[in-house]
Amino acid sequence: MGVDINTIFQIAGIGIVVAFLHTILDQMGKKEYAQWVTLLGFIYILFMVASIVDDLFKKIKAVFLFQG
Repeated sequence: MGVDINTIFQIAGIGIVVAFLHTILDQMGKKEYAQWVTLLGFIYILFMVASIVDDLFKKIKAVFLFQG
């Protein structure tokens, strides 16, 4: 039932890229764009995690309701 390791690496990679872009934009004085990049990265990862949690709840429901 474990989370696929590729998904974990994908989330970590997105986090690293977002942090890099945030730092670069912040150094250039574009703080508003840096905040937007961080917000969009967070929302994208949040949707990824929400789909994983949805799959988990479906599996739990299938186990306790004996559905296939």
